Amino acid sequence: MEAPPRKRGRPPKHPKVASNDSPKSRANSAFNSVKSPSASSPADVEMVDRGVATVDSKSVQRGRKKSAGDKVEGAASVKPSGGGGSPSDRELSKSEADDVELLPEKLSSRRNKKQSLANPGLFSNDNTRGHAPLFEDGTVGSEDVKDAPFMDAVVKVFCVHTEPNFSLPWQRKRQFSSNSSGFIIKDRRVLTNAHSVEHHTQVKVKKRGSDTKYLATVLAIGTECDIAMLTVSNDEFWEDVTPVDFGSLPRLQDAVTVVGYPIGGDTISVTSGVVSRIEVTSYVHGATELLGVQIDAAINAGNSGGPAFNDRGECVGIAFQSLKHEDAENIGYVIPTPVITHFITDYVRSGDYTGFPILGIEWQKMENPDLRKALGMKGIQKGVRIRRVEPTAPAYKYLQASDILLSFDAEDIANDGTGVWQYGKDYDYDAPVKLLDKLLHSMSQCDDEQLVVVSQVLVADINIGYEDIVNTQVIAFNGTPVRNLKHLAIMVEKCTDPFLRFDLEYQQIVVLETNAAKAATPEILATHCIPSAMSDDLKTS
Repeated sequence: MEAPPRKRGRPPKHPKVASNDSPKSRANSAFNSVKSPSASSPADVEMVDRGVATVDSKSVQRGRKKSAGDKVEGAASVKPSGGGGSPSDRELSKSEADDVELLPEKLSSRRNKKQSLANPGLFSNDNTRGHAPLFEDGTVGSEDVKDAPFMDAVVKVFCVHTEPNFSLPWQRKRQFSSNSSGFIIKDRRVLTNAHSVEHHTQVKVKKRGSDTKYLATVLAIGTECDIAMLTVSNDEFWEDVTPVDFGSLPRLQDAVTVVGYPIGGDTISVTSGVVSRIEVTSYVHGATELLGVQIDAAINAGNSGGPAFNDRGECVGIAFQSLKHEDAENIGYVIPTPVITHFITDYVRSGDYTGFPILGIEWQKMENPDLRKALGMKGIQKGVRIRRVEPTAPAYKYLQASDILLSFDAEDIANDGTGVWQYGKDYDYDAPVKLLDKLLHSMSQCDDEQLVVVSQVLVADINIGYEDIVNTQVIAFNGTPVRNLKHLAIMVEKCTDPFLRFDLEYQQIVVLETNAAKAATPEILATHCIPSAMSDDLKTS
């Protein structure tokens, strides 16, 4: 028979590398390379994939046995029967023709099996493992399969950040961009991570399959829980989108699927795993400890802010961080629905994010039996000892040092402090240790108390000898304890004493002649391009 014409395949498109949601990381160049198979051209691959290489076995004559060096190029390699010719012109054998005819089916079957293993249960309504499409057009093999509707609610978030310069508060650092993920919820809102839009100057979002980026407005940022809420004013953005529904807190070994736009490509990505741990965990961005869910699904740069779904298509968490350690693999964390619900409810109730409540106490474990006996606890009683109570906390009216907490919200407390769950970027490296200790362990004596710090002393003739003072707390001014920054600014502005005396920690003092210091202020501002001596909220009325 005469062979059908060979179809030319289109060359494969090189995948673009998506930007990391951390500006300092870059994609490895391996993501940007596509290697062609040594035994087939792009046209051969596309023909096999589309299943067009078919051969009528009745019309094929037996020929020589296929050798290891021969290439199978589909129907284009079949020649009309006739004379001899070179080995490359010989007819295919019966076994060779069968191999060519079955190759598309084998490849499709192998791909379907791979998809089933990679995406268990994502698109099924029961507990069986379903087949999730891995392609943007939603195809598996030669059959058309539609994605679950909640997939279209996952968006890509583009943010331009401009971080403040805390040492030079009148300036900002160089701007940079990041990409992350988010998802649409009811009432025309989008959730993502707080670190995805931290210090934002512009935020845009893009829906799946769209080439339009819509300007977004940041409604609220919860730094401690690492959640941010956005909205888009353009009505077009909200067309043909079904908001995601929230599910309950998952259980151990429950299947979860993380959806987002991680590094390695531009289109949506799906990774699957199970819940491996539920406990109070450290939230790196806010340096707090809240309830978290650990999963073994991959969470890579760019996944931040993307939803984690259960096998019913309900959102059970927000991807926000992963554990990078030489002894750990595939450990990712998602913010569970109780934390998400608190964030949303807080915004709906107050129109802003007000935070998570704290008890305002420090406590001690009661694991030692002699300690429990000495404090009058019975043999079956368990609890923790209160070390001290913050004076500004509501609990100060009811609790005091050496009280024993036996239960909280009708749930017993164990001797190690656990309950029924049993479960800023580099500031902790760069900030002074003593200041961090005060941040974590000191207790406020009044509601408006702040730590006032000399971040640096600007060079000027009047400041000679004080240039080396950096990141040092101001304790008092002219003998009066400093309560907060505004309190200090007012005292300095109204000072009529001959000298300005600042008492610092470590028993250091800074003394300046009052009139000379105030007269030198305009020149210092001009030299260092500072627009004002203080911000508007510190100025006296």
